[in-house]
This record gives sequence, C-alpha cells and structure tokens, in this order.
Amino acid sequence: MLADITVAEESRLIALAQQGDRGAFGDLVCRYRTGVVNVVYRMCGDPCLAEDAAQVAFIRAWQNMPKFQPRAAFRSWLYRIAINAALDMLRREKPAVDIDDLPLVSPVEKVEAHVEQQERARQVKQAVLSLPEASRAALVLREYEGLSYQEIAVALDISTGTVMSRLNYARQRLVEMLNPLLEEA
Repeated sequence: MLADITVAEESRLIALAQQGDRGAFGDLVCRYRTGVVNVVYRMCGDPCLAEDAAQVAFIRAWQNMPKFQPRAAFRSWLYRIAINAALDMLRREKPAVDIDDLPLVSPVEKVEAHVEQQERARQVKQAVLSLPEASRAALVLREYEGLSYQEIAVALDISTGTVMSRLNYARQRLVEMLNPLLEEA
C-alpha cells in the first residue's frame, strides 16, 4: 500500500515529481488524498466543497513542486496548501445544504436517539466551523489529522508557541459553545 512507503521512497517520489514526473506526483497524491480531503472538509464542512478544494490543492502543489524545499515535511507543506485552498473556496462559496446532515432513519432505529445523535453531531460541526480560521486550522491539523505541534507550525508558518496558543483558544471556545450539549448528555 502506498500510504506505508518509506521516507526514502517518499523522498525519491518528491525528487522525481520536482523534475516533472507526473507518475511520481500521482503516487504522492494517492498517499495524501484522504488526509487532504479530511483537512479541507474539517475546514469547510461541506463534502463537495472539500473535494473541489482538495483538487485545487493538488493542482497548486503540482504547480509549486519545483519550489518545495525538503527541509520541511511534505505532508505539512501539502496541508498548508490545502488549508489555503479551502479558505479561498469558503470566501467564494455560499453555504449549501449538506445531504449527509439530513436525517435518514431506518425502521429499526429509535427515532429519538437518532435525532439526538444527528443534532449533537451538527452542533459540534457548527462549533468547529464557527472558530476563527486560524484557530480552526490548528485544531483540524492536531485533532483530526494528528500532526505534531512542530508539523502544525511548519504547515501554518507560525511558531510552536502560537500553535499552542491557538489550540488552547480553540479548545476553550469549543468547551464554552458545547457546554450545554455536554450537560445534556
């Protein structure tokens, strides 16, 4: 599986892609596609917009491959491009109804429990989406993608201290916004 390639193999693919090898870049896309889509989805909350933003991110990454400096992790560099693509699309797009948010209840499920679960998920999603972009980006990279503080700092071009500050702010805001939800549970 491509996701399990070694650091040396990834470095080789990056070097080839920087020389214009589309196949090598395609292998990198395969490796990081899921992570990029997840990051942009968590930034924008819309699966269709996430797919579009991910595609834009990979196009931008291809166009900028010659500029990539291996001193930073490729994943951090790519996630930075993805976050910027998501934010660009959010600025242009109007909110749309997400069909995944519409409840579908099977006859065997308890309607009330299903509705409560859907409502909680919607409230958490809205709380994350209501965070300021900078705090949301740090939170998404840490909590959903599992990046280290240092990787987040590289991806967002900020200091590690700023990463910690943004994460602390985001977590405090989420607790404040979701406290009523937590008390109900």
